[in-house]
Amino acid sequence: MESMIQKLDDGQRGALLGSWIADALAMPVHWYYDRAALQRDYGIVDRYLAPRNPHADSILWRSKYQPASPETDILREQIQFWGQRGIHYHQFLQAGENTLNLQLSQILFESLVANDGYDQNEYLDRFVTALTKPGHHRDTYVEEYLRHFFKRYAEGVAPAQCGMKEKHIGGLSLIIPLVVCFSDRPNLARMHALRHLELTHTGELMQKAGGVVADLLLSVLHGRPLKEAILESCARQGSPFLGHPFSRWLSRPDEEIIGKVLSPACYVQDAVPAVIYLALKYHDAPRKALMVNTMLGGDNAHRGAVLGALLGAEHGCAGFPEVWRNQLLLRPDVKRELDISS
Repeated sequence: MESMIQKLDDGQRGALLGSWIADALAMPVHWYYDRAALQRDYGIVDRYLAPRNPHADSILWRSKYQPASPETDILREQIQFWGQRGIHYHQFLQAGENTLNLQLSQILFESLVANDGYDQNEYLDRFVTALTKPGHHRDTYVEEYLRHFFKRYAEGVAPAQCGMKEKHIGGLSLIIPLVVCFSDRPNLARMHALRHLELTHTGELMQKAGGVVADLLLSVLHGRPLKEAILESCARQGSPFLGHPFSRWLSRPDEEIIGKVLSPACYVQDAVPAVIYLALKYHDAPRKALMVNTMLGGDNAHRGAVLGALLGAEHGCAGFPEVWRNQLLLRPDVKRELDISS
């Protein structure tokens, strides 16, 4: 186990807070692809809102789930809603609450604090408990990687070997606490983050996407302005995620770039460039950035989590509206550690 040693500074706290704020803001309109329906159902989302049924773009009606064993059932009472039309993915979450992936990132942060470092096995114990103990989560949707993980786990596979080859940006939200907490040792931060990603989201594509996000976040946490960090990374052309004409896109409507040029969906090939575009365009306006991201729909929650971390790293906690900070429903230990008032 590697010790964290350091106390979090404002940029580190801002990065964590930004990831959770962005996800909670987008949660009620998560996976809306019809933007007209999004505005009809929720208006302009500039505050935390509770999700409502029906969800205009829900595809839970064509999804199925069957637990491999009672002990590895990660949906329990939520199973009844799979196969029904119009069900909101997060129907039982409260305004200001995080989706499941960002709840797991809070659990990772709790593990890091409790152990003064990263203990993979201890985190996996918390992870399994959070998903299988009745009442520990109230999200109606669990992603494919979680369903795969617990199928393998029920078969007797060691938890550290239960990941699946993946391509969804939701996985990148899971590594932010590690990048933040070990940012004083960048090589160690990157190593821990990418190994942690492999627990659930395996494959070269996710490793490359995780590397881009980790490197940008580390650069900003070490004092490089976000805009400068992005432009320098793009100039090096070290990754296909950075090989887009971002600067030329800035004068075009956001709905055109994320919608026609880049998909608003969850796949990292488009979602990571979408984050970089929004971070570059709104590098000095974190509130607007998160609102724009939310109103663009698609996988705005997980895209927003990465965007919020980058913006928070530069602007700190005060970069986000006080009402967003205070009304965010963090886990008690996380809230206490970040010294966020109630």
